[in-house]
Amino acid sequence: MLQSVIDVIATADYMVALTGAGISKESNVPTFRGEDGLWRNYDAMELATPDAFRRDPSLVWEWYAWRQGLIANCNPNPAHLTLVKWEQEGILKSLITQNVDGLHIRAGSTIVYEVHGDLWALKCVSCDYKGRLDVPAEGIPPCPKCDNNLRPDVVWFGESLDRDTISNVYQELEKADVCLVIGTSSFVQPAASFPLIVKQSGGLIIEVNIERTPLTSAVDYHLSGKAGEILPQLDLLLS
Repeated sequence: MLQSVIDVIATADYMVALTGAGISKESNVPTFRGEDGLWRNYDAMELATPDAFRRDPSLVWEWYAWRQGLIANCNPNPAHLTLVKWEQEGILKSLITQNVDGLHIRAGSTIVYEVHGDLWALKCVSCDYKGRLDVPAEGIPPCPKCDNNLRPDVVWFGESLDRDTISNVYQELEKADVCLVIGTSSFVQPAASFPLIVKQSGGLIIEVNIERTPLTSAVDYHLSGKAGEILPQLDLLLS
């Protein structure tokens, strides 16, 4: 099995990767949903909405600053670093991620499509200003352009994905002949369907996950285990 996967990666014309919460969990990033999702008796799904921000921007920013503080202490793991190496070597053409923690960019990946946004990115609620934070937010960041409130540039529940980002993602998927799916539950749409676009055009899917997912029955290769162990092992065999 492992040798077959190596052969697929080595001979791919255009390999893309899709990553989910599993790769970040190996860096000790909390999921902020389910059991990890409670903060001061608030559920993540109650806070990550436009309505919550309109009602109480201070509360929402307090939650995001707390998350940023936790993530600031997390570091990219060997899976992130292997993907960087593969990009630099031309093995991996682009990286699509559902994660908002920014760890792929901190690791050194440059061709990254963050479909759910970035926890450290900012955008104005009134004008077209966009910016970034280097440290956790203090209070409600004001827009330097119009002085209205800035909000995290992430996709909240009830919002559409960024049109330009998704357009670029679909272009990448249409070019891909191999899709490497790492640590994603394959429940959240539309990302759960991204690998199937590659499959439908004759490409192959390699899944790396500690457990089976709804996608597993459709993949060509399923590697069971931690991405931080499996990806460096694949890289060693590729060398």
